[in-house]
Parts: sequence; structure tokens; C-alpha cells
Amino acid sequence: MANDSAKQINVTLVRSTAGRLEKHRACVRGLGLRRMHQTVTVAATPENLGMINRVSYMLSVEEA
Repeated sequence: MANDSAKQINVTLVRSTAGRLEKHRACVRGLGLRRMHQTVTVAATPENLGMINRVSYMLSVEEA
């Protein structure tokens, strides 16, 4: 289980949240993204992976 918590993912917002569904905006904010081209590192938890999956069309994702 300690191995799973060590996995990190770099997530970058590459498309704007303007005009998107409120749930999708909430997922982007939940991942810690505020601005275009901002990159954050998040843990690869099921919760974060679900948010990433929902708004994947707005994100660039790579392993850290």
C-alpha cells in the first residue's frame, strides 16, 4: 500500500474551463489547478484518477 501512495502524477491544464459544466470546473479546482498551463503534482489515488478521467479532455497528464 505504501507503494501506491508514492506514485505521483503531473497534471497540466491545457484547455480553459470557461463555458464548461460546473462539475467539470469543480474537478479541475479539486485537482488544485487555477490557471491555464499551470502544472500540479497529485497523488495517484482513486479519487484523483476519477477527477482526471472526467476532465481528461482539458488536461495533459504524465507520470512524475
